[in-house]
Amino acid sequence: MLFDPSWAYYRETSPGLTGKEEISILDAILRRFIPNYTQTRDPAVRQRCGLLAGGTGLALNLLLFAVKLCAGIMTGAISVTADAFNNLSDAAGSAVTLAGFKLASQRADERHPFGHGRIEYLAGLGVSMLILLVGVELGKSSLEKIFHPGETLLSPLAVCLLLASIAVKLWMGWFYAALGKRIDSSALCASAADARSDVLATAAVLLGLLLSRLFHVQLDGWLGLLVAAFILRSGWGAAKDTLDPLLGTPPDPAMVADIEGLILSHPQILGVHDLVVHDYGPGRRMMSVHAEVPAGGSLVELHSVIDRAERELGRRFGLQAVIHLDPVERDDPRSSRLRALTEELAREIDPAATVHDFRCGGDGQVAFDVVVPYDVALSDGEIRTALEEKLRAREPDCRPMIGVDRSHVL
Repeated sequence: MLFDPSWAYYRETSPGLTGKEEISILDAILRRFIPNYTQTRDPAVRQRCGLLAGGTGLALNLLLFAVKLCAGIMTGAISVTADAFNNLSDAAGSAVTLAGFKLASQRADERHPFGHGRIEYLAGLGVSMLILLVGVELGKSSLEKIFHPGETLLSPLAVCLLLASIAVKLWMGWFYAALGKRIDSSALCASAADARSDVLATAAVLLGLLLSRLFHVQLDGWLGLLVAAFILRSGWGAAKDTLDPLLGTPPDPAMVADIEGLILSHPQILGVHDLVVHDYGPGRRMMSVHAEVPAGGSLVELHSVIDRAERELGRRFGLQAVIHLDPVERDDPRSSRLRALTEELAREIDPAATVHDFRCGGDGQVAFDVVVPYDVALSDGEIRTALEEKLRAREPDCRPMIGVDRSHVL
C-alpha cells in the first residue's frame, strides 16, 4: 500500500536507516527538547511531543509555502503555486495538531469524567479533511491546466528550491511517523501520510516541468491530476485511521490473550468472558471483563483476588480495569454434564461459539449466554431458536433460557 499512513510503513521505507538508527536519531532530537522523553505514557510527555511536532510542522510548512510560492512566480507554473498552497494548508493542519494535543491534555472534569483524550483523534480527522480538500483543489487546478495550457519557465534556482522542499518533506514524514509510533498518536500518523503525499506531489510537479522543457509537451496538468488522486487516497486512509478509534474498535488480539493470561494466572479464577476495552484517547483506556469463580468460594477471598488482578492490569497495560464476578457451579455432576453438552451444541452452530454464565435451576431450567462472532449470518433470534431445539432434542425436560452475545474480539 503506497499511502499506508501507519508508522510501520514509514519505518520500513525510510531509505538508508535501520530501526536502531531511527531510534537513535529520534532520541537525540527528543532529548534536546523534552525532559523524561522516554516516559511516553505520561500525559505531560505526550503533550510535549505533540507540541514539538506541531510547532516544527507549522514553522517548516510556512517556510515551504514561501519558498514554493517564489518558485511558482518564477516558473509561471500553476501546479507549483498550487503545491505552495498545499503547504499552507499543511501549516493549518499543524496548528490543528498543536491545538489538539493542548486540548487533549486537559484534566477530566464534571462534564467530561473520562478526560479529553479523544480530541487528539478529532485533530487527526481535521488534518485528514485538509488533505482531502487540498486533493480536490489540486485536481481542479490540474484540470484547468489541461484545458488551458500555458507557457512555463524553469530556472536552476526554481529546481533547487523544489528539490530542497522535497528533502524537507521527506524528513518531516520520517519525523512524524517515528514520533507517532513512539507515542501512539493517530494525529501524527495522519500528518506523516500528508508529508509523504507532499513529497510525491512536489516530485511530480518538478518532473512535469522538466519533461515539458525537454520535449516541449505540456505534462504539468496531467501529472498534477495524478498527484491529486494520490493525495485524495492518502486523505481517505488517514481519515479512516482516525475515525476507527472514535467509532470503537475491538482490542488487539495479542493484548486480549495477555490480559486473559494474567487474569487466569490466579488459580481461583476459572474462566473469563465478555472482555470489552473502551478507548478514551491515547493512555486513557478502560476495560471490563467477567471472571468465573467457584460458587462455593469465600466471597472475601475472591474479592481480594479480583482486586489484585485489577491492580496488575493497571500496572502492566495502563488500563483502568473493572472485573465482575460470575459464580459458577463446577462440582455438580448434572451442571457439568449439561454445560459440556451445551458447549458442544453451540459449536455446531459456529466452531468459534463459546458458552458462559451457565446456571442450572429447578424444574429443568438452564440459563446461559452463548457468544458468537459478528460475522455469523444467523440473527440472535435464529441462534437462540436453533440452540433451544438442539438442547430439547437431547434433553426433553430441559427449559433453556439463552442470551446471545457477539464477540468483541477479532
